[in-house]
Amino acid sequence: MKYWAGYLTALILGVITWALGQLAERYTVLVDMVYPYVDRTIQDALAAWSGSVEFCLWQLAVLLIIIVAIAALVLIITLHWNPVRLVGWVAAGISLLVLLHTVVYGLNYHAGSIADDIRMDVYDYTVDEMVDAAEYYRDQANALAVRMNRDENGDLVYSEFEALASQAGSGFQSLVRDRSFSVFAGTTLPVKKLGWSKIYTAMGITGITVGLTGEAAVNPDIPAVSIPFTMCHEMAHRMCIATEGDANFAAFLAASANESLEFQYSAYYMAYRYCYLALKNADTYDAVAAADAISAGVCAELQHDLDAYSNFFKKHRDETATRLANTANDTYLKASGDEKGLNSYGSVSDLLVSWHYQEVVLPTMIEEEVVFDPKDEAQVDLTTSQVPPETQEAAGE
Repeated sequence: MKYWAGYLTALILGVITWALGQLAERYTVLVDMVYPYVDRTIQDALAAWSGSVEFCLWQLAVLLIIIVAIAALVLIITLHWNPVRLVGWVAAGISLLVLLHTVVYGLNYHAGSIADDIRMDVYDYTVDEMVDAAEYYRDQANALAVRMNRDENGDLVYSEFEALASQAGSGFQSLVRDRSFSVFAGTTLPVKKLGWSKIYTAMGITGITVGLTGEAAVNPDIPAVSIPFTMCHEMAHRMCIATEGDANFAAFLAASANESLEFQYSAYYMAYRYCYLALKNADTYDAVAAADAISAGVCAELQHDLDAYSNFFKKHRDETATRLANTANDTYLKASGDEKGLNSYGSVSDLLVSWHYQEVVLPTMIEEEVVFDPKDEAQVDLTTSQVPPETQEAAGE
């Protein structure tokens, strides 16, 4: 029995994790009412603890696990240990980590959507409405692109990573203060630089948030235009906004509400890019044609930044590494309760279209209330008598 104790422990922990997921999926309303608010407090405490050092504690833990695994393998070979028992306890350790992750963070995937939290209706929009939204975000990005600092080659010159990280939280604070969006009331401590950045760049990874340590980290090597948006994205995850589409939308809201032009440009740049790609990847001819027409209206500066973004990942991303990372991420997201998996990143376009309609289009459709004034010649014709002729004749007699 002693050889199978680890496997039994792993099984028990796995069943508990599975049961928690099933309960959360069944009672999503209860989870949404309680869990995110409790977990946000936990993440605040963990972020304050892990923020005492500049590097990512979880990366140090991964490094230690690799060293221990190599040492154990050497001992198994040299001392002729029975690997069956050791593998069982390794499985138990992994199961414990998965359970802790589920308890500390993972149940956020079963909470309500960000649209509900900010009282926004998401509807089935038409292609024309998507086109209108894409044009709006393009125009905003165009206006900001010409105002950005650039070098002699036209490349963006952004502030240092640390300065941007310190500024990122102010957008969330504005949303809480000015719009009463309490969902963004979590910690706004600066994000960290993601270590081993070249490895993550090869996999196409721009940032990672680990709930067990409360750490939000951003790859410092990615194009400058996307760094502010990505910082807000990872901060949104740390605020217990788990799904990728919701975190992307939260990043847009926070970055666009930031006083810094660098954040505003990053917000509208990414919003335009997501809406444009949604049209370009649609199955209808009209949508693709509309995407091409919208792209023709991009200014030279914005086009330069779009090309630089695409060329960066074409140059540095390894297809095999990216495929493996995408498979792992897709599996994790679906196992956590996000049915869309990797596709949830692009679902932000649905939220962006709804936001454009609610915040930009709808206000222009509401006519100002007209107060009746009997002395206003624009409302009442005062030059012509309104008394019927027969009444006038009777009055004359």
